[in-house]
This record gives sequence, C-alpha cells and structure tokens, in this order.
Amino acid sequence: MADPTGFLKVTKREAAKRSVDERVGDWREVYESQEPRKRAAEVSQQARRCMDCGIPFCHSGTAGCPLGNLIPEWNDLVRRGRWDAASDRLHATNNFPEFTGRLCPAPCEAACVLSISDEQTGGSVTIKRIEQTIVDQAWLAGTVEPQPSAISTGKSVAVVGSGPAGLAAAQQLTRAGHHVTVYERDDRIGGLMRYGIPEYKLEKSTLNQRLTQMRAEGTRFVTDCEVGVDLTVDRLRAEYDAVVLAVGALRARDNQVEGRHLDGVHLAMEHLVPANKECEGDGASELSAAGKHVVIIGGGDTGADCLGTAHRQGAISVTQLDYNPEPPELRDESVSPWPTWPLVLRTSPAHAEGGARRFEVAVQRFIGDGADGTTGNLRAMEIAEVKVERDENGRRIITPVGEAMEIPCDLALLAIGFEGVEHMALLDGLDLSLTRRGTVSCGSDWQTDAPGVFVCGDAHRGASLIVWAIAEGRSAAHAVDAFLMGESDLPAPVRPGTLPLAVV
Repeated sequence: MADPTGFLKVTKREAAKRSVDERVGDWREVYESQEPRKRAAEVSQQARRCMDCGIPFCHSGTAGCPLGNLIPEWNDLVRRGRWDAASDRLHATNNFPEFTGRLCPAPCEAACVLSISDEQTGGSVTIKRIEQTIVDQAWLAGTVEPQPSAISTGKSVAVVGSGPAGLAAAQQLTRAGHHVTVYERDDRIGGLMRYGIPEYKLEKSTLNQRLTQMRAEGTRFVTDCEVGVDLTVDRLRAEYDAVVLAVGALRARDNQVEGRHLDGVHLAMEHLVPANKECEGDGASELSAAGKHVVIIGGGDTGADCLGTAHRQGAISVTQLDYNPEPPELRDESVSPWPTWPLVLRTSPAHAEGGARRFEVAVQRFIGDGADGTTGNLRAMEIAEVKVERDENGRRIITPVGEAMEIPCDLALLAIGFEGVEHMALLDGLDLSLTRRGTVSCGSDWQTDAPGVFVCGDAHRGASLIVWAIAEGRSAAHAVDAFLMGESDLPAPVRPGTLPLAVV
C-alpha cells in the first residue's frame, strides 16, 4: 500500500549534478556520486511521494511507460527498503533499466498524477531517478545475475542490429531457449547507445556489464559484419530459423542550403561517433570542436548531445538554432493536456554548461573563407528569423521574415532528425521496400513481408525513444517465439502501430 500523504510530507528532490566547471573537464556522468547507503535512504524518501492515485497513468502504454513498468509497485517496495524485490519487479518488465534510467525522457513522469498541478504537489514522483537507483543498487549487491535457459529449443535466431531493440529481443529469445546471434556492422556492440549517446550521459562500462550478463546467458555477438554483404542473405536464411531486423533508422535528414559542401559542415553523427570512439580509446577525434565557433542546427536531443560534446572538446563558442518558437516553461493544457507529453521548454544538463539557444531562426547559407565565400573552409553562417507554417498537406514551410545576419562558424552540425532506415543490401536481398515514412512495415505479429523475418524498434516506428525500442524488442521476441514454437509465454507490452497518446 502506498503512502497516500507522502507527497505532502516529502519535497521532490532530483539527483545532484557535479559543478559545470568540473564536469566539462571530463567525460564522466554529470551526476554526483553518492555513497550507496545515503543514496538509498534519500531515494526511499522520494518513493514515499508515490501516492495511492487509483489509476496509475505512469505505466499506461499510451500516455506513460510503453513497457508497462509497474511503477507504483516498485516505488512501494523501495519505500519499505525491499531493494531486491524492487529489482525483481523492475526487471520483470524492463530488460535494461540502467539504460532507461539514464536516457529515457520519462513519459511516466509527465503522466504522473502529481504532475497535474506542479504548484500544489511539488511536481511528479522522481520515477526515473528511483528506477536507476534500484538497478544500480542491484548491480552493487550482485543480484543481477545471468538467467540462462534450462532448456534448448534447437531453434536459431539472427538479430541484426545491437541497439536497445535488438538487445532486448535477443535477451528474451535467449532466455526462451533459442540459439541467438546478434550481428553488428560496427566494431563494438551497442548501436546508438555505444556511438551515438555521449559518454557523459551513459558511461559505456554500464553497457558493458549488461553485455557480459547476456554473453553468460548464451547470446552470441558478431561485430564488423554487415548482414547482406559480409553475411549474404542466402546464408542468413539457410542458417537461421527466424530473423529480427533491429537496424535502426539512421538515415539522417540533411539541409542542402547554399554552402553545404564546404569543409566544416557535417551531420551530427559525424561528430558524435568519433567523439565516442575517442572515449573508447581509439585515438583523438578527427572532428573535434576544440578552438572553434560551433553552430548546431536543430533543437532536439541530438543537438543537445552535440552541445555537451563541444563543451568538453573545448569549443570557443556554441550556438544552437531552432526554427520553432520557444516553448513555454509550463504545460499549456489547451495544447498538450495531462497526461500527454507536455510541449514545454526542455533544458538538458548540457544547456546549463554554456552556449546560446536561438529560436525562430534558420540557416540561409554557409560562407567559406574563399574569395567569393563559396569555397574553402567554413568561416561563417548566415541566419535569419523565420516563421514556420504548414500547407494543406501538412508539409512544413519555413519562411524568412527578417533580415539575414552573419555569425562566426568554423563547425556546423546538422542535428535535424532522421528520415528512416538506411538503404542497405539486406533489405534488397529480402525483397523488402520501405514505407513512405522510411520504415519497414509488418503485420500484427511483427512479421514483415518476408516470411520468418521480423522487425522492431526504430526500423519499424522511426526514430523514437529508447523505452519504445525495448518495448518493441520484447514484443517482437514474443512473436518470434510463437512463430517458432506455436505459442509463447514471453510478454508483449506493445502492438505494432501503437502510438504514444501525445501524438495520436
């Protein structure tokens, strides 16, 4: 039973961050390290704020957590100091809570009943912090152990892609007794968690410890292998009884404005990947922001990741551009009513580290250091105030409304989203085409038009949240298990086509 008046007695408290001066000097996570017992005591108090709300929207698949995490249950277990039981309850619905606890934007907190009126209640329960603490305490206590299957089905499954969707599907299928091999074209396992998410948000030792568990359970990993090229489709189909496509949606959106060809204009991932490789010990990044005026085009999470990375690399200045109007600080109920995802101004730890944010502006052209400004290295960017409208087909139209101005820029990073799955030999070999959204379609059983081939994660729904990737990976695993065995006891938290309530 929850403490129905705990939110009246306990003040909301987020995890403390290290000082800006300290954290921009290294790549460690931005939050202060706490002595485990002190951290447990503080978080236990925060769990008391989870009230007896009657209808816990926090674990609703449309408004809150798509994994269906039973948040009130493990909050109450934490409140009572039953950390082992809380870990069991958390892992029952989430394979990788140490990832979501660090990287998920927490739609569960937006859907928390206490967030209806922040002024009166002090704000939502710190669900994300409690989740991360539960799993961190479990790792420290040694209670997160391999769970190998007691039986072998004799069936083999190939999972293509090692991001959160692929890893979730692989772990579920391995535990069901299948022989699972995960193929990754990069040199290390982890997908975007490895090379897209900066070290200061997710130290890769956190990822490595989970991979160690998965190997001990029997999951096999193969790196430096592009399926469809290094491993042909014919061999893939001959060696495996089922295939799961978890290849992500890494085809980056570009902006072909004048000067895009200049040396110094890059896609965001061209900056983030080598920075992460440097943290892995692969040598200095070939695209460092050190000593440069950096301009990031795009106001989302990827742009914020570039911002924090540029700070740590020693940029002279960093400016982040967003063509949208500046969102309000508080939820506008007429636009995004509770419990939907609120359209508010979001400030990441990277924004607190410095740099400027400019709204309702867009790049007009890039200017080189050549005589006519169209050649050589990037030296400046021309921007203008803009107005964003949509035509009758819903297409975005961006119109300049002010005079253009020039700002210094040695490194421009395009962080304006992703257009879908990359074109690859694997899809051609399976005779699979992409939808208008650039994704791979599937039926109600997660199976594509190629028999025995399933899809999940960003490859199916487009670039989305890590929690949705894990949910789809778990659901696809259920479908694969049923396909191979006739039925399945594995959980399936979401259905294909399920959308968050915020975008319905």
